[in-house]
Amino acid sequence: MAKNTDSLEVRATAKYVRVAPRKARTVIALVRGKSVEKALEILQFSTRAAAVDIAKVLRSAVANAEYNNHLHARDLVVKYAYVDEGPTLKRIRPRAKGSASRINKRMSHITVVVAPRKEA
Repeated sequence: MAKNTDSLEVRATAKYVRVAPRKARTVIALVRGKSVEKALEILQFSTRAAAVDIAKVLRSAVANAEYNNHLHARDLVVKYAYVDEGPTLKRIRPRAKGSASRINKRMSHITVVVAPRKEA
């Protein structure tokens, strides 16, 4: 029973993650296009805080591929990985002379798509 794995893409998304999208995009650029094993290794040794959340989404995408589509983790690569901007929490910080400054606490929507490696 051979499956057609040409268009077999599996995704996982984490929404409303409390990390700024600009900071998460620097981490996600490191794993885009890599094999899953290599990507998880890079994220494990990254010092950026967003790496923990991105690794969690990547593991979820791999689990979805294994459970739903019966694929093996060793055959998967990160096909797409991107970070979209979520809503912003707006907070106020008191300043001198009774004025106030705005603090924007940004959120991210992290999406990771894995697909089988092309055996060409």
